[in-house]
Amino acid sequence: MSNAFLQRILDRNREWARQTTERDPGFFSRLAEQQAPEIFWIGCSDARVPADRLLNLDPGQVFVHRNIANLVYQIDVNCLSVLEYAVNVLKVKHIIVCGHYGCGGVRAAMERTELGLIDNWLRQIKDIYASNARVLDAEASADKRLNMLCELNVRQQVLNICHTSIVQDAWKRGQSLTVHGWIYSIRNGRLHDLDFWVDGVHDLNPIYQMLNVEEDTPGF
Repeated sequence: MSNAFLQRILDRNREWARQTTERDPGFFSRLAEQQAPEIFWIGCSDARVPADRLLNLDPGQVFVHRNIANLVYQIDVNCLSVLEYAVNVLKVKHIIVCGHYGCGGVRAAMERTELGLIDNWLRQIKDIYASNARVLDAEASADKRLNMLCELNVRQQVLNICHTSIVQDAWKRGQSLTVHGWIYSIRNGRLHDLDFWVDGVHDLNPIYQMLNVEEDTPGF
């Protein structure tokens, strides 16, 4: 990457800042005071899927975490730290897991070619495929099968978020918090609500519902 290319990027930033200030002289002053987003977005790292652009929102209106194939692991300290900050500090009201059709990470998980370290990261998607193999294998079109798995992956990540103590503790406190599953089409720029959402432990399988501290719990 040449220095000239990087300078053009910096020039574009200055032009954006100038135009933004012209449209709204107080924009950056307000932005510097605080961030108070109502939405926490967990999306894919794909450069074609930037959250604020898709939602047509200004900086400061959506809190974002992105990784390959928008995955949520219970031992991913990075993701859980961002989730905890979003829920406990920012008090977001909506968590949106947004995948996208044709996701390269999901495609890689469907294939059995060894890629390296990323194979371990994508393992969860292979598990989702294995759990839904009968339905997926019945689809003859490889592209449709891929997109079906993209949707199934989003649904599982919604559940993974809801299974965390972070989210369940918020619900126990009476905090208003809903976790949604969406998906994006790069081909037409449209977001699609998968109509898969959870707003309390009552929507979860009982095995994932955590007991209150005061309830009797078995020793370990």
